[in-house]
This record gives sequence, C-alpha cells and structure tokens, in this order.
Amino acid sequence: MTTTGASGPVHSEITNVGIVLDGVIVRNAVVLAEPSKTLTLVTLAGDKSPSDSLHPPGLFTFRVLWQQTPACHQPIKVAWRAVATHKLQVLASLCSCFKEGDKANTMQTTYNGLELPKDGAPIQYENGHYQIPDNPIVPFIEGDGTGRDIWKASQRVFDAAVEKAYGGKRKIKWFEIFAGEKAFRQFNNWLPDESVAAARDLRISIKGPLTTPVGGGIRSLNVALRQILDLYACVRPVKYYQGVPSPVKHPEKLNIVLFRENTEDVYAGIEFKQGSAEAARLIEFLNEDLLKGGKKKIRTDSGVGIKPISIFGTKRLVRYAIRYALETGRKTVTLVHKGNIQKFTEGAFREWGYEVATQEFRNQTVTERESWILGNVEANPGITVEQNAALIEPGLEFAPQSFRDSVYAEVKSVLDSIGKSHGNGAWKSKVLVNDRIADSIFQQIIIRPSDYSVLATPNLNGDYISDAAAAQVGGLGIAPGANIGDGYAVFEATHGTAPKYADKDVINPGSVILSGVMMLEFMGWKEAAKLIEDALEKTILQKFVTYDFERQTAGATKVGTSEFATRIIGNM
Repeated sequence: MTTTGASGPVHSEITNVGIVLDGVIVRNAVVLAEPSKTLTLVTLAGDKSPSDSLHPPGLFTFRVLWQQTPACHQPIKVAWRAVATHKLQVLASLCSCFKEGDKANTMQTTYNGLELPKDGAPIQYENGHYQIPDNPIVPFIEGDGTGRDIWKASQRVFDAAVEKAYGGKRKIKWFEIFAGEKAFRQFNNWLPDESVAAARDLRISIKGPLTTPVGGGIRSLNVALRQILDLYACVRPVKYYQGVPSPVKHPEKLNIVLFRENTEDVYAGIEFKQGSAEAARLIEFLNEDLLKGGKKKIRTDSGVGIKPISIFGTKRLVRYAIRYALETGRKTVTLVHKGNIQKFTEGAFREWGYEVATQEFRNQTVTERESWILGNVEANPGITVEQNAALIEPGLEFAPQSFRDSVYAEVKSVLDSIGKSHGNGAWKSKVLVNDRIADSIFQQIIIRPSDYSVLATPNLNGDYISDAAAAQVGGLGIAPGANIGDGYAVFEATHGTAPKYADKDVINPGSVILSGVMMLEFMGWKEAAKLIEDALEKTILQKFVTYDFERQTAGATKVGTSEFATRIIGNM
C-alpha cells in the first residue's frame, strides 16, 4: 500500500512491525518507509510511546543506519532519541511480526570479526537502571597517537584495582572495538558500523583520544559517536588532586561537575560551506525573506552554520544535572548561557532550565531570585511586596510601570506559591539553581571557585569552560570525561592524540585512568574507583610523575607512561 503526503513523497506502508525496546518486543506498529531511508512510525490507536511523561502517542520519525527485510525474523534493539517536535531519531531496523512481550535475542556474537569473550556477560539496562554482572564485557577503543601507550597503562591499573577490591569475584572482560586511524587501516572506515553496534549493545564503553582533523576531511569521530548513540550529556568533573602543579594559588577550592549538552548547538553539524549552492540558497532565503526590509543582511560570501537549541534537549540535560546534584549532595546548579546576546537560543536555555527546576523539582530546589525574596522576608517580616521588589531589582523606581508591575507580580507569586514550604529558612536546605553569563563564569571559577558546584551548559560554552577549568587543576592530561545518554555511556580521554609523542611511553595517562574511575563509579564499583584515585594521588605526592608534571614540580622524578601506571598499582 502506498500513500501520498502533503509534499508529495510516496511511502510504503508495512504493518505489524515489532519494535524492540530494552530487549523486549513492546508493541506492534505501522511503519511508513520512504525512499530516503527515513522511517516514520505511527503508533496504533490507544498505544503508548516509550516514555509517556515526555512524548505523547503520535508521530515519530526514525533515522536508520542499516535495514533488514521483514523476512529476516531478527529484531533489532532501538535507542529512542527525542527532539523538540516530538519526533524521534532512532537506531532501528525493520523486523517481521512478533508478539508483544516476546524476548528479543539480538546480541551479536562477533563485531568487526572479533568474537565476544565467552566468559563475559553483557551489561543490561531495564526500567532506567543498569544491571552490572560480575564479569561485564566492556568495549574499549584504544585511540590514535598516544592512545596506544595510554590504554595499555590504564588497562593494567583498572584490572589491578578490580582484583584488589574484589579478590577475583569481579573482573572486567575487555573487548576491543575500532575507530579512528586503526579502524581506517583495517576496515577502510573511520567509524565502522559494528563498532557503533558493539558500543550500543554492550552499553558502557571507554575510549582513548581519536583524531579530529581541522577544516576538511572527516568530521569529529567523538561528535559522531555522541550523536549516533544520543549521548546527550558530556559530564566533566573538575577537582584537584594534591601534588598536581597548578597556575592558581588555591586549586583545591575548585570542585565542580560540568554537564554540557552534547547533541545540539553549533555542534549539530548543520553548516554549509562558503560558495556552495546550499549556502547560497540559505543566504538568499534569509536575506530576501526573513530579513527582508530590515537592516540586517548576511554577506553573500559567508559560510553558514545553524545553532539549534531545543526545549527537549535543554530540559533533559538540566534534569540530569539537577538529579545528579540531589543524589550527590551538591548544593548549587548553575545554568551557564550567553542569553544576553543570543536571546532565543541561549536565553531560552536559561528559561527552560529554570522551568525544569521550578516545575519538576519544586520541593527540592529554590532559584536564586526566590532565595532573595524569601531572605528579604526573613530579615524583615513586615516588608511589603513593593519594598521586596525594589531590593531584588535595584533601580526599579526608574523602570517603566509595566516592568515594575511584573516584578511585583513575581514577588507575590513566589510568596504565595512557596512561602510556606520554602520560607523560614527552609530554602537554605534546597538545591540553589542560579544562572551566569558564559563569559563571566570564566572569571568566577577563578576568583570565587567555591561558589560553584554543578554547571549545566549548552554545547559550545561547555566545551570552552570545561577545558579552562581543567587548566586550574593540572590540565587536560588529568581531566576525565564521559558522554552519557539514556542506557548508554562512553567514557573518554578529554585531550588530543599528540601524534608526535606516539609510542614513546612518555604521556600522562591520567585522563583515561580517571575516566575509568568515573566508569567504575557509574557501574557501582566504587571500591575499585577509590583505590585508583587514592593511589594516583599518592603517586603524584611521591613526585613520580610524567614529563608534563615533572617540568613544573621541584624535586620530581620523571617517569614514563608505563612506570607511572606501575607505581599507581604499587600504591593501591
């Protein structure tokens, strides 16, 4: 059966398609297959979407990496990825008719020609929770350049910590997958589909640095992995370890965890080269349609990029950051943005972030302005609404009446809605949600680092700020990171490949080692994680360090990558 849409494309309708979610056939549906390999899933009447709280039943769009025919009788797991329009991009495939509730057996036994460890078990994810076996299969990407030296050293550290912490009762079963230069040499593909499939099927993985060319050539493999697996949160903890050389007087005061939105903003990769037909068409449309009659024009010799920031992308990132703060006892969440200039993208990020705090976490959070209003009442119980408004908005008396009225209404609304639940000092025990302009936060984390704990940022801002913060506590050589989505996580080095130092056994493996610490904590193996952290800090305090720290540390002994790892193991 075929149908014709509003714009004319012809669809092929395939009914009774089983969709696999978290290993279970959860529904039958109608799929409209377009020639462009985009599938549209129309849920049946009365059916429910994967997450009813986020996505109402209706129309969802799928992007397919590969396709199987209905005759294959092999379902493929799907990973839901929603955007603001309630359309979903999915790693999906067609399968034949299955009954709801049937178990799906879709795990491959080999990836890129390598067989999974027979004595290992895959990590499972059900109902929003990971199920970690004692012998989890964890994929790793060695990395390009110095990644080879770093990975060998790091893996020894991980294995030693797990053995010491659990006495052989737990053991990671490592499984190599390929990306970057090694993948290109072996498979003529920078990011093989089966590497992505392994990272998806096995859930939690770790990687070294990968080549990212500037200008032409391939796009960033790191960004590609994040987008394909919908790893929407880049999580970067920044804390100081004793003995690490630092350019600031009190690096120990900086202890933040940065949550950077990973899939949108200018990193969405929607850009058009100067001189291309696409750029010319877009510029013409903007100049002659949207900007027609105004003073603003885009120069015709421009390259053009698009900066999408959505409600959905923003809210799930901020939601994750606030939940993390609540679960770990951190007291502030700061929304970092450039909303004073980019009002409808980064300014909207700020607004939507506050909506998450006040609508979804009302009993556990207080905004900075709310804390001022409540604090003013505590300091002066007889204060009027107008007096309170004047204190939170200096110069209010010179503002237009309409603005003054809006501030009065804000004060009254706060007191009416949370005066009882958050008043009388109760707000002081809540997570404080505030916001800062992006350029000011660079100064703030230097002069007032202890004021900040959790930062939530759009993509580009987070990229800048995380590296700048890392510089205060030792640099990228010791900065861990993770890219996390719903059901998937990739832990990674945050630095580049430094090819001129490749295979010389000199590079600091701290970034991958501490990313492994993050991974172990994420898996719930906190004892092994703490062993590594403590031993790494002890090794640095003993002044046995790689060249990057040795040249900044008086009396230090320079050691290679492998010896640094050996000394960490010895200090466990």
